[in-house]
Amino acid sequence: MRAVIQRVKYASVTIDGAVKGKIGQGFLVLFGAGEGDTPAQVELLAKKTAGMRVFCDENGKMNLSLSDIGGSVLVISQFTLYADCRRGNRPSFTGAAQPDIANGLYEYYVRLLREEHGIPDVQTGEFGADMKVELLNDGPVTILLDSAELERSRSNAK
Repeated sequence: MRAVIQRVKYASVTIDGAVKGKIGQGFLVLFGAGEGDTPAQVELLAKKTAGMRVFCDENGKMNLSLSDIGGSVLVISQFTLYADCRRGNRPSFTGAAQPDIANGLYEYYVRLLREEHGIPDVQTGEFGADMKVELLNDGPVTILLDSAELERSRSNAK
């Protein structure tokens, strides 16, 4: 599972000319599920997302999390995070999870952010839709989370 997390001043997603989701300060998360990803990995990713301290405190240090600032999240499904560009000029997406599995993991991630991590304003796009995403990246701060790397570092710490 991969997530590109961007600290934003605002973000929105439009589908067929209508705004589907819109947030102020918080995170725009591009979420991609890979072949073999599990609910346990979603749980790890959601916990890391919610707890990430990348918002500035009164001293200008990145010490605050989403809940500390009352931030929002816009989550966009993004299978292209699994693009394999090693051969040729056309990316292969065979590493992405099948759509029904990916959608379930995406919905679980959104639910965890809302219910388990207490982020009241979690907006979404529409899984599989052609979406137009607009944002103002703040910093810019852009962080890549990969569940395989998180699991490796977690098992090495034990």
